[in-house]
Amino acid sequence: MHQDRQRILTVSVKRLLRRGATSRLKKIINKTHGADLSTLFHSLPTKDQRILFDMIDEVEQKGILFSEVDTDIFINLIDGIDPDEVVTILEAMPNDDVADLLKELPDETADGLLKRMEKEGSDEVEDLMRFEDDTAGGIMNPDFIALNQEITAREAIERIQKEFADVEMPFYLYAVDEHNKLVGVCSLRQLVVVQPQTPLKTFMATDVLSVQTHMDQEEVAKLVARYDILAVPVVDESNRLVGIVTVDDVIDIFREEATEDILKMAGVGEEFVETQSIFKSTRIRLPWLFASCLGGVFAFYVINQFEASLSRLTYLAAFIPVIMGMGGNIGTQSSTIVVRGLATGRLDIRDIWSVVGKELAIGLILGIVYGLFIGLVAQFQYNTILLALAVCLAVICSMSVAALVGSCVPMLFARLNIDPAVATGPFVTTAIDIISVYFYFSIATHFIGV
Repeated sequence: MHQDRQRILTVSVKRLLRRGATSRLKKIINKTHGADLSTLFHSLPTKDQRILFDMIDEVEQKGILFSEVDTDIFINLIDGIDPDEVVTILEAMPNDDVADLLKELPDETADGLLKRMEKEGSDEVEDLMRFEDDTAGGIMNPDFIALNQEITAREAIERIQKEFADVEMPFYLYAVDEHNKLVGVCSLRQLVVVQPQTPLKTFMATDVLSVQTHMDQEEVAKLVARYDILAVPVVDESNRLVGIVTVDDVIDIFREEATEDILKMAGVGEEFVETQSIFKSTRIRLPWLFASCLGGVFAFYVINQFEASLSRLTYLAAFIPVIMGMGGNIGTQSSTIVVRGLATGRLDIRDIWSVVGKELAIGLILGIVYGLFIGLVAQFQYNTILLALAVCLAVICSMSVAALVGSCVPMLFARLNIDPAVATGPFVTTAIDIISVYFYFSIATHFIGV
């Protein structure tokens, strides 16, 4: 339903742009959510993006658009706009989103915008920009509710109404001591059901789950997902509360990490193809395809070692594709399962032997099933029991070793602090192709005696 609505919006806007129907366009644009506009902008040339952006009346909608579009579109949109107008939009956005955007700009441009912003907001943005992009500090929101543990429930409610009306995530109230160190947390529900004179410290939860500013964003997302919380507090080395990571940020993290893993597994980099130039896409894919090319060359030399066998029994070549294909497929399956298990926290690198053992057993069972099936095909086609047996054993060995490699390599990469997603795709399939060919011809040569 949403995709149909988005498609209708895109088609309608493009048609109205061609006709120059400015008044109708303005009505549609100002009734459309900024997130939907960002999807629309991806399919429009820069000139049309500028036209539509100038039609947006609400500053908040422009801010949502800024935070949702890709970096190159954001840079194109602010190019030529009065810096004061850009600052007005940025000041209407959450500071964590502003920090993310300014990091993408040249230092001179970012500094110029920061100088024009109000001091309080610019100071918070600068503090956020000190952290690495993929850490809790880099994604945290500095706007949260934090009150001293000694105040009463009534005083807490009054302060929330006066000082924290615009806080993005008001569901949790964090309690701090006189040094601003995190000591407890309570929900708004708890705050309104207790007696008004009750101090926070008597009913707050003291076993607070928190993360430090340097923790990787993916680990933060796993914690939020595991404990089903709406936000997690971020503390510095001294346990002082400095921000929160909210569930909407966690959703973005999972989406980004999943996208990165899929693209890395395919060997095409970490960014969407549509955001890359032809030259950049070619440069990123070149080394990965070169790895596959080298693997093919090695496989060629392996086959070449058995040239005499092939020249005498040409039908041996008929089973090379199916043996390599079955090994490659199960290797990709095993590596994909392990990579996603590690990414979501369902697998731990300390479980390497149980994970590898399980995948090896699965590969062996599947190898026996398909080995028998392909062996029967070989027997039916060529009526040679030794060939059928050789094909059967080759499939079993190929699929078992492929499952072993596909599960073991990502676990080893993770132990070495290398992204395990890199271990899939060209890395695993190329190695399995070489191993499969070698096993096949070694077994066939031994059994048939050529």
